[in-house]
Amino acid sequence: MKTKFLFIGPLAALSFFISCNSDEKTNEVKTTAISNDEIVATSKIDASIEDITNIADDQFNVQQNSTAKSGGTIKSFLPACAKITTVLTNNTWTKTVDFGAEGCTLDNGNIIKGKMILSFANDLSASSQTISYTFEGFYHNGKKLQGNKSIVRTIKTTNLFATAHPVSAATIDMTITFDDGKVYTRKGALVKETVPGYDTWLNWEDNAYLVTGTGSTTFPNGDVLSTEITTPLEFEASCKKPFAVKGVVSVTKNGATAVIDYGDGNCDTLAKITKDGTTTEIELKK
Repeated sequence: MKTKFLFIGPLAALSFFISCNSDEKTNEVKTTAISNDEIVATSKIDASIEDITNIADDQFNVQQNSTAKSGGTIKSFLPACAKITTVLTNNTWTKTVDFGAEGCTLDNGNIIKGKMILSFANDLSASSQTISYTFEGFYHNGKKLQGNKSIVRTIKTTNLFATAHPVSAATIDMTITFDDGKVYTRKGALVKETVPGYDTWLNWEDNAYLVTGTGSTTFPNGDVLSTEITTPLEFEASCKKPFAVKGVVSVTKNGATAVIDYGDGNCDTLAKITKDGTTTEIELKK
């Protein structure tokens, strides 16, 4: 060994050790474990996206059924403090939902500020509709949301539910700025299926949703957390919490893995996290 060190010289030896240390650090980064704090951060973003989708579906349903149905008042997902302006221009509906500068509290406890602007075609009986939305100064529980997206809504049967029902497919590409100034990005594709309760037009509280899809969250330090819903997530409007009551999600980051189990149907904010064969229970945050 001494002969080798003399042969390559001190600078080369130093370079060798630096290279080895660098490789060790690189390998260490690649196998960094997934922290519960990261899972909680993604759950906060999930709660925002869930409410955005519900607002879009709600306002489309209200417009679609306000004149087509009778016998009662259609109950909106939105609180009374949300001011809604509806305009029909060139066969396109534009609905501006203004939650105000002070904010409005949804039934699930989430607080929203600012405006969400939705638009969709006037052919409300079409087999497929596209709901586009943008934001103006839009905050969800103190997080600023930015992005211009759309949801494609159809009525059809699926492997999850044999009766024709509303299916909303959303492409996610959003920037989320937390109240501490840290910026996250979320990309992905989600499919939300409204199952029991979809045909009771006057009451959204009996609705249940099944959600499938994949996504990735880029953290401020550049780490990317990828998720795949392996067992459909089930949401119940009557639960009035922005988290799934059932379902399983697989999480990966730099070679590390974790599994999130949302439970057996209880209306709570708890989830079980399994990492390296060990399962712990955490409280999700909105």
